[in-house]
Amino acid sequence: MMTTGSTLVTGGAGFLGSHLCDRLIAAGQNVICADNYFTGSRSNVSQHLREPRFELLRHDITFPLYIEVDGIFNLACPASPIHYQHDPVQTTKTSVHGAINMLGLAKRTGSRILQASTSEVYGDPAEHPQA
Repeated sequence: MMTTGSTLVTGGAGFLGSHLCDRLIAAGQNVICADNYFTGSRSNVSQHLREPRFELLRHDITFPLYIEVDGIFNLACPASPIHYQHDPVQTTKTSVHGAINMLGLAKRTGSRILQASTSEVYGDPAEHPQA
């Protein structure tokens, strides 16, 4: 997803999101990282805090986000059973309301969006092929 404006990475301070931010910054992209730190950590993206092409927002995507972007990677969702079992309602809100809010942002801005999910939708990785 190459853009001339900004690319939003929700869940950007998580494991996968922070690595995606690394790659986008290395590719010369302007990156807006949004995370509520439910499972992510500011320290995962701290190396970019002085980078002029990087912006960090503490934001929970269960609430609308009104910004201008050209692309969205929606990676926001607790992926660890320990985390999503701790607060299953918040996990569900992130997956449902968060996806709706990011799709709304994509529609408003005319952005392309990649919607990701927790790995559990793919089933047991030890079982191949899946039943």
